[in-house]
Amino acid sequence: MREKILNIRIIEIFIFTILWVAVFSVPFFNQRIDNTVNWGKVIGEWITMLSFLVIFVLNTLFLVPKFLFQKKYSSYILLTFLAIVFVIGVTVSLRQIITPPQPLGMTPMDLGPGMPPMELGPGMPPPQGYKPLSPPVPKSLFMVFIDNLILSLLVVGVGTAIKMVSQWLNEESKRKDLEKEQLKTELALLRHQVSPHFFMNTLNNIHALIDINAEDAKNTIIELSTMMRYLLYDTAHGQTTLKKEIAFIESYITLMKLRFPENVTVTIDIPESINDIVIPPMLFISFLENAFKHGVSYKAESYVSFMIRQNDKQLNCNIKNSRHSHIESYDQSYSGIGMANIKKSLKLLFGNDYTLNIIENDKEFEVQLTIPVHENKMYSY
Repeated sequence: MREKILNIRIIEIFIFTILWVAVFSVPFFNQRIDNTVNWGKVIGEWITMLSFLVIFVLNTLFLVPKFLFQKKYSSYILLTFLAIVFVIGVTVSLRQIITPPQPLGMTPMDLGPGMPPMELGPGMPPPQGYKPLSPPVPKSLFMVFIDNLILSLLVVGVGTAIKMVSQWLNEESKRKDLEKEQLKTELALLRHQVSPHFFMNTLNNIHALIDINAEDAKNTIIELSTMMRYLLYDTAHGQTTLKKEIAFIESYITLMKLRFPENVTVTIDIPESINDIVIPPMLFISFLENAFKHGVSYKAESYVSFMIRQNDKQLNCNIKNSRHSHIESYDQSYSGIGMANIKKSLKLLFGNDYTLNIIENDKEFEVQLTIPVHENKMYSY
């Protein structure tokens, strides 16, 4: 998060620098005539622009963060106005001292067609009958102050707008980081949310198997231990390999079969060759657990199928289960979290790069999930 805030600050400083370099270059090019620069006028305009820069910096670095963003609107408006008045007053006074108005000479006298106008020095008397044009009346200090006040308000508006955009980007970055932290918590809960009833029933089945077939009971304990190790250690970092995830699912299905009679058909369709890819853990188990929960009947023929297909850029998972009229309709509770939370987690993990389709009718419920994959690449979430 600190790196993101630092990057936003760097971008903000870069924009400010480019903006003010461009502003300060305008007088230089405006006062450049025939490769000669009127440095007196340039310096005078730079003094005025320096006042705008002071107001801009004071507003963006102090007044906006300390007052406007803290919702102290009255204090912000008052202090901003006082700062503008003070800086402009000092600048106008300083400009009058450093660059006093230059005396105006007489306007050139027109000598007629074909003759260049004759320059008259300030000490030369005008010829008889010649009436020079009246020199322009300079602006009063009050009008100069008003002009600078209007420009200062525009500068404050631009600086405040840029600062608010920067603040919005900063808050948006924090919000996304908080969402990712929340996602980590939700996924951590999901990893440990395999139904307690599953473990309870599995232990009961193991207890029954001890008297019937001790060897099968031992193998079942090993399967359960492997699953617990996977949940506690292999998924602790929020990522796992596809091979480990499939091994966990196969162990899960093996133990689930202990609970159901022979009229329940469970099929697993997984390619023999699987690439070494890294995925977020526990993506499929909530759908699979729901399939066993709602799709199996002890009285009627039932089935659950799990299929995975992989190509260069996508991983497709398809889960189907039978539906029975005497089983309570789906309440969209997947492993203790709602479908909305699952979709939210997928959204935060993959953005718009995933596809989730749920197809259901009176006899079958099907989940189709497609996620992007990257070979030998860790997810950053």
